[in-house]
Amino acid sequence: MTRVPTELNLHRQSHVLEIAYEDGSRYSLPCEYLRVYSPSAEVQGHGPGQEVLQVGKEDVGIDRIEPVGNYAICLHFDDEHNTGIYSWEYLDRLCSQQETLWKSYLDDLEQAGYQRKSRPS
Repeated sequence: MTRVPTELNLHRQSHVLEIAYEDGSRYSLPCEYLRVYSPSAEVQGHGPGQEVLQVGKEDVGIDRIEPVGNYAICLHFDDEHNTGIYSWEYLDRLCSQQETLWKSYLDDLEQAGYQRKSRPS
């Protein structure tokens, strides 16, 4: 059964989307994390092995959150990316697997020779 968020709170200054669920669990997902794991074809490709590593997204923010029916949201990022539809199922996966997925992303950046920049406070 897919969990549906009960709250979505965008913290623009800290670039974090806070997600709450009925069971009391809460997650703080950085905008960078949401952007680099966008479910869009631009990021995921059109099939396995076609994923495109996203670099330079340390400072990305979210301009707005748009509902998509009763099953998803579309995040409009300030780098003009807005084609990913985040289903409740996909968003739940990003929440529950955040630590593993983030480590995988950092490992991929390192393998590509990309040095992340620190986000200004």
